[in-house]
Amino acid sequence: MLFSSITFLFLFLPVVLAVYYIVPDKIKNIVLLIASLFFYAWGEPVYVVLMILSILFNYFCGRDIKNKEDDPRRAKLSVVFAIVVNVLILGFFKYYGFLVETLNGLLPVDIPYRELSLPIGISFYTFQAISYVLDVYWKKAQAQKNILYFALYISMFPQLIAGPIVRYADIETQLRHRKVTSRRLGLGAVYFITGLGKKVIIANTIGSVFEQISSVPAGSLSILTAWLGVFSYAFQIYFDFSGYSDMAIGLGHMFGFTFKKNFDHPYISRSVTEFWRRWHISLSTWFREYVYIPLGGNRCSVSRNIFNLMVVWTLTGMWHGAAWNFIAWGVYYGVILVLEKYVWGAAVDQMPGVVRHIYAGILVLVGWVFFFSPSLGYSLRYLGAMIGGGAGVVDSEGIFLLLTHWLLYVIAVLGCSMTGSRLIDRMIRLFRGQRAQAVATAAVYMGIFIISVAFLVTDTFNPFLYFRF
Repeated sequence: MLFSSITFLFLFLPVVLAVYYIVPDKIKNIVLLIASLFFYAWGEPVYVVLMILSILFNYFCGRDIKNKEDDPRRAKLSVVFAIVVNVLILGFFKYYGFLVETLNGLLPVDIPYRELSLPIGISFYTFQAISYVLDVYWKKAQAQKNILYFALYISMFPQLIAGPIVRYADIETQLRHRKVTSRRLGLGAVYFITGLGKKVIIANTIGSVFEQISSVPAGSLSILTAWLGVFSYAFQIYFDFSGYSDMAIGLGHMFGFTFKKNFDHPYISRSVTEFWRRWHISLSTWFREYVYIPLGGNRCSVSRNIFNLMVVWTLTGMWHGAAWNFIAWGVYYGVILVLEKYVWGAAVDQMPGVVRHIYAGILVLVGWVFFFSPSLGYSLRYLGAMIGGGAGVVDSEGIFLLLTHWLLYVIAVLGCSMTGSRLIDRMIRLFRGQRAQAVATAAVYMGIFIISVAFLVTDTFNPFLYFRF
């Protein structure tokens, strides 16, 4: 079930909110847990069993690690066991087919295998479970005694299928006690509607342009059309994923939880290093806290630090998908970040701001080619088309798409910068008086909601890119 679906907007969410606000505080967690399991089972009726097993396994692992805290060696063995089991489960569902295909391609064998559908959200809730057992081991969080609280932490539907990745320590107190108020409900609605508008109005519309361009063989693309395609995808994935994150944060507020922001206008970055401080913040934070720092971080020799960075970014690429192009994407960013840190970072900092924006933008766009390509070979052919290895400089299709969608691209540029939100704020401030501004705010967001629903009713193109991750 997508947040951006009629079923969710007009059936699931209103019913769950109504019941949640009516029942006593001591029952709210039970209501939210039942709703979360139902939400997951709606699309994955079989894999909800896998989630329940993950909840039970990691709950008892946390208790076991806590009970062995006076014996560091045994506690370490327990946390290693927990991590290995979690990684093996994730690896089986996500990488088993990729591994077999690779072996079949490299060796003179033909290993048969049955392709399994990837459990939705497994990458996110597995990472949350690993962070929990590690935080208990490092004594950054207390082992949860109440299995209901822990089950809710793992399965909570607002951030279950697309993040943000929430650390247990950040919501430990909120699981036990939180306030649900009309103010938080209103704030949550603003976040949710903003995300819904990003997803439905911008991401879906500009995504249809990318689908049209990507259906053309890379060798038949002109430079204009190839660049238009990668710009379209860059806007699509940003508004798609950041929109979903905004909706998740908004839903969290509606149910009394505070989740940290996951995006901070990444396309205004002046370096690739800055881009990754602003893009998918919860994932970058997770890899820093649970992989990079334990490996030694930057408190080591240069060669060791480079190794640590490459390990982190190779794993980041693998986390996003079981294909060579995702691994290449991770390695690509690892190399660039190493070069920015040790080779040309100081020179980049001395460049004019506009040049730095262009520098970062081009490198990020090149990265998206590896990300959206169905194979590593296709990504190389597409990059070739971007520099003239396709069908010339300009073609009629590229001109047509640009002329018919120029306003959409303008809106996308404004939306992914701070300018878009500032324009909305200035429009609202044209009205004098607090009450008038409140009415104007309600009208603006109600308008976004109505337009979004109209798009959902009339348009069948409503993918969510991170479902496959």
